Amino acid sequence: MTGAIVGDAGHAPARSIRPIATAGMTIGIGMGGFFDGILFHQILQVHNMMSARIPTDTLLGAKVNMVWDGLFHAVVWFVTAAGIALLWRATARPDAVRSGRALAGSILIGFGLFNLVEGTIDHHVLHLHHVYERLGVSAWDYVFLASGLALIATGWLMIRASRSN
Repeated sequence: MTGAIVGDAGHAPARSIRPIATAGMTIGIGMGGFFDGILFHQILQVHNMMSARIPTDTLLGAKVNMVWDGLFHAVVWFVTAAGIALLWRATARPDAVRSGRALAGSILIGFGLFNLVEGTIDHHVLHLHHVYERLGVSAWDYVFLASGLALIATGWLMIRASRSN
C-alpha cells in the first residue's frame, strides 16, 4: 500500500470529499458573483445591482448603482477569499480527497448556486434588477436560473465521476 496512510486496524482511513467540495463551492459562489458583476454590470452594462429600483439614466442614479455594485463585489471578494482559505485547509488534511475533477465540479456547483440563489432573490423576489434591465422580467431571467441548474448538474456529475476513479 504505497503512499497510503494506514489506520489503526491496518486499513487506509476513509477519504473525505467534503473539505475540497466545501472549498470549491465557496470559491464557485465567489467566482459566479465576479462573473456576473464583471460581465453584466461592467462590460455589457445591461444591469446594475439596484437598477430596477434606482434607474441609471441620471448621474446620481448611476453613482448610487456603482456604490451598490462595489458593495456586491466586496462581498464576493470575501466569499472567494474564504474559499481559498478553505482550500488551503483542505490540502492540509490527510483524509481529504485531492482531485482536480472534484474541485472543478464543486466550483461549478458553487457558480450554479450563485446563479440560482441570486437570480431567484434579486430578479424574482426583490426585483432589484433583471438580467437585461430594459426588458424587466424576461426570458433572460429564466435562462440565468436554468444556467444555474445546468452548472449544478454538470458539477455534480464531475464529482460523481471523480469518486469512481
